[in-house]
Amino acid sequence: MANPPNNRGGRPQGRPNNAQRNNNRPAPSSTPKPKVSDDGEGEIELEGVISAVLAGTMFRVKVANGHEFLAHISGKMRKRFIRLVVGDRVKIEVSPYDMTKARITFRLG
Repeated sequence: MANPPNNRGGRPQGRPNNAQRNNNRPAPSSTPKPKVSDDGEGEIELEGVISAVLAGTMFRVKVANGHEFLAHISGKMRKRFIRLVVGDRVKIEVSPYDMTKARITFRLG
């Protein structure tokens, strides 16, 4: 006995092939997107002073040009229980994607 006809309004059965699947996609751009590697490339390193201690191991860090960042402690500093207080000089890494937040990587003193 043969399979019954499809009563779904004429939709094709099964998965579409690559030619049908790619019809609605835009053409690939000629310039590749920048890649951010896992070893920290692309992050901006700055030095600043802690201006406020906030809840949940968050800090306000003020850099020399007057900008303030909301920063959290990096993993190694959290693991080693490095304490930070207002007035400590720290090294921070700022992501190029969000220039308002940072990661504290080192306490300078």
